[in-house]
Amino acid sequence: MAALTLSLAYSSLKINSERINATIHESCQFGNTPDGGMNRLTANEDDKKVRDWFIATTKEYGCFHKVDAIGNIFAIRPGKNNDLPPIAIGSHLDTQPTGGRYDGILGVSCGIEVLKVLHENNITTYAPVAVVDWTNEEGARFPPCMLGSGVWAEQFTTEYGYSRTDASGIRLGDELKKIGYVGDEKASYRANPILAHFEVHIEQGPILDKAELPAAVVRGVQSMRWYNLKVVGREAHTGSTPMDRRSDALLGCAKMIVEANKIATTGILAERGARATIAVINSSPQSINTIAGEVQMNLDLRSPFDDDVAEIERQCREGFDNIAEEHGLKLMFETIWTSPAVNFDEAMKQCVRFSALELGCTMELTSGAGHDSVYTSKHVPTAMIFVRCKDGVSHNPAEYTRLEDCAAGAQVLLGAYLRYDDYVRNEHIAKIQNISEVATQETPATNSQVEVRV
Repeated sequence: MAALTLSLAYSSLKINSERINATIHESCQFGNTPDGGMNRLTANEDDKKVRDWFIATTKEYGCFHKVDAIGNIFAIRPGKNNDLPPIAIGSHLDTQPTGGRYDGILGVSCGIEVLKVLHENNITTYAPVAVVDWTNEEGARFPPCMLGSGVWAEQFTTEYGYSRTDASGIRLGDELKKIGYVGDEKASYRANPILAHFEVHIEQGPILDKAELPAAVVRGVQSMRWYNLKVVGREAHTGSTPMDRRSDALLGCAKMIVEANKIATTGILAERGARATIAVINSSPQSINTIAGEVQMNLDLRSPFDDDVAEIERQCREGFDNIAEEHGLKLMFETIWTSPAVNFDEAMKQCVRFSALELGCTMELTSGAGHDSVYTSKHVPTAMIFVRCKDGVSHNPAEYTRLEDCAAGAQVLLGAYLRYDDYVRNEHIAKIQNISEVATQETPATNSQVEVRV
């Protein structure tokens, strides 16, 4: 591995803390709510406005733009060697319906700040750089989450992405067309490649806040699976049906919720970081004097380890089956989304690590939440930087990251990105020189030369 030190040309570059804070709040003029939060769902009118703002802003700092078929936006600033794909800095600008001002938004704003630093210092990096706004990371309006990066990574087809519907049955493809963000580029890592991917994101947990550290290296992302559960009992009159003669679907589901919580909070699975959550539950017929005959629920399982998620699932299936049998219920248990555990690229992590150490940040964490970097990591070297958020609160209007912590995250990103750009340059030159030496050895009697572009 080539040295990951900063060149002298880059070593004095600093981000502007006031400017990045202004960028964050400028982007939040679209879709903000009276309580200080955000409600900017994918492909609504505010999403169109912030996309337009993103393109106009990045254009000021030397970028041209590619928009792919699923609406991902790549703001690309040319480098010295434009035969290479760009090194990407990506996150998302869509939010939860009751979201905050930092989830995703911070990452895109940090990427814009890197562009501004390069521009004001007349720096042309070796490889091009791209700041990316990934479509529908939250999945709040159009499940599943991380959809735009998933289509780009060919984990989903573009047609699958278009066919996702919101609660009103409206298709994502129709809404992207309506706001003018069905781009000409094919949504594919093959057709529109990047060289690597950095992402800054708020931690969305309390560990950094408790440690009083502004930023951390992210080792990887834990394993996740989502399930759709349907529990069927029998509707009956609440007054005339004895308690011991009921097939109460809602009662059975309540016991299943308790069972899932017990599995994730006891024994070795709990010690290894298991998570089990049921946060969506819909019962019918929704009549006060009728026993619930059918319930739909969603189950979310997570752990740093794939095998542990499989074991939590096994125990949930077994426990839920027993509960269903006890109450005379039918249970349907369907897997709807799987994201295996991810370990990020070591060279990329080392770039982040060296940059973080310059600010005294020594902590390394595993992400409990999914991010676009999960899908980019399937095809290119990827790394993430976590930034402290107050009390670990996220997906909430109270979500807050201090100005100085936003600045720290951006500074770690700048140093890590520039280190990796130097790393790419050194590796690329060494590879070309090696090819040149081999060619010379194979044709010693000629004066032919190999053109080397550096």
